[in-house]
Amino acid sequence: MSETIYALSSGAPPAGIGVIRISGSDAGSALERLTGGLPPERSPRLRALRNATGDTLDQALILWFRGPATVTGEDLAEIHCHGGRAVIAAILQELGTYAGLREAEPGEFTRRAFGNGKIDLAEAEGLADLLSAETEMQRRGAMLSVGGELSRRIEGWRERVLGFAAAVEAVIDFADEDDVAGLPGDFHARLEDLAAEIRGIAAQPATERLRDGIRVVLAGPPNAGKSSLFNALLADDAAIVTAEAGTTRDVLERPVAIGGIPFVLVDTAGMRESGAGAIEEIGIERARREVSAGQIVLWLGEEADAPEGAICVRSKSDLRSSESGGLQVSAVTGAGIERLTALLVERGRTALPPVDRLAFNRRQRDWALAAAEGLSAVRVDDDLLLVAEHLRTARRALDRLVGRESTEEMLDTLFGRFCIGK
Repeated sequence: MSETIYALSSGAPPAGIGVIRISGSDAGSALERLTGGLPPERSPRLRALRNATGDTLDQALILWFRGPATVTGEDLAEIHCHGGRAVIAAILQELGTYAGLREAEPGEFTRRAFGNGKIDLAEAEGLADLLSAETEMQRRGAMLSVGGELSRRIEGWRERVLGFAAAVEAVIDFADEDDVAGLPGDFHARLEDLAAEIRGIAAQPATERLRDGIRVVLAGPPNAGKSSLFNALLADDAAIVTAEAGTTRDVLERPVAIGGIPFVLVDTAGMRESGAGAIEEIGIERARREVSAGQIVLWLGEEADAPEGAICVRSKSDLRSSESGGLQVSAVTGAGIERLTALLVERGRTALPPVDRLAFNRRQRDWALAAAEGLSAVRVDDDLLLVAEHLRTARRALDRLVGRESTEEMLDTLFGRFCIGK
C-alpha cells in the first residue's frame, strides 16, 4: 500500500485561499484527527483545525472524497484554509507529525492518478504543458490532450488494430471451419488508411514548439546591432550594448510572447573570420550552432552571407538610411520594429501546430510512426503469422504512446516537471 501524501496544492502564499490536499489510505484518519470528524462525503463543511494540544490553527472548509472515485484514485481530503504563510505552515507542520503521512514530491498526485488509471500518459503530458502555459495558444493546445481528445483518437486506432489482429487470428486458428472466410478484400487498404491517418497527425509540427517557444536567432557580424535589436524586441536591456566589437561572447536567450505567439529570442556572438580571441571564438562557434538549430534566423549582415531561409535585417536604419536590401529597422527610433514583429508572428504561426487540431510531442510522434510502420509493413502475400506479428508491433507502439508500457526513468522526468502539490 502506498504512503499517504500531503502538500499545498494552490499557489504560493500569501493568497486569499490555500488548498491543502491529502491523498492515500490514511487521508480520512488525518482529516478526522485535524478536525474532530469526517464531513459527509463530497459535501464541504466549515470546521476548526486543531493541533495535538488543542490549539486552533484556522477555520477552514474541508472536503472528503472516498476512493477510487477521486482524481488520484485514492481516498482524498482537501482543506481550504486562509492563505497566509503562517496559517499554511502551521497546518503542514501538524500534518507532518502524523504517522504514515509525508510531504508529496513534485508531480506525485498526478503520478498516482496515472498509476491508478485515472489519466493516461498523453493526458499527463498535456497537463504538464497546461501548467506551464503562458500564452493563450499554449493553453488551447494543451487542452486537447488534457481533455482526452488525443487519448480517445489513439484508443480508436488501437481498437482498429485489435480488430485487424482478431480477423487474422480467426483465419489462422479456424481456417478449416466452413463459417470462417479469408481476410476481407479491403483488409490491406484499411491498414494503409489507418497508417496514413496516423502519419497525417505526426506530420504536424511537434507540440514542444508550442510549449517551449520558437527559437529566433539573431546572427551576423560584430557591431551589426544584434544586441540592440534583441533588447528592442524584448523591450528590456537584457543584452549589453557597446561600440566595441565582440561584446557578446556567449549565447543569451529570453522567452517572449509576440502577438500571442511564444518565442525564445537568442542573441549570439558576432561572426567574423579573423581577429577574435580564444573566448570569442568559442562564442562564434556557439553562434553557428544556434543558427543551424533556430526555427527563424534574423540575419544582420550582408545578404550574400545570409543562411538559407533567414530574414535579412538592416538594424541601424537611423544611422545608415541609404543602405538597401533587407528589412530596415532601428532599435533607437523604433522604425521598422512593427513590421519585423508582424513578420515574426506570420512565420511563427506556420511553425506551430494548429491549436484546434491534434498534434504529438516528439516522444508521441516516435511511437505513432512506429505504429504506422508496423501497419505499412504488412504485404498482401505475407504469411499470416508475419502479419499478426506486424500488428502486434503496431499495437505495442500505440500502448507505449499512452503509457501502457512506460519506463520509470521516463515517468520520473515527466512528473518532475510538475509542482509539489500537483
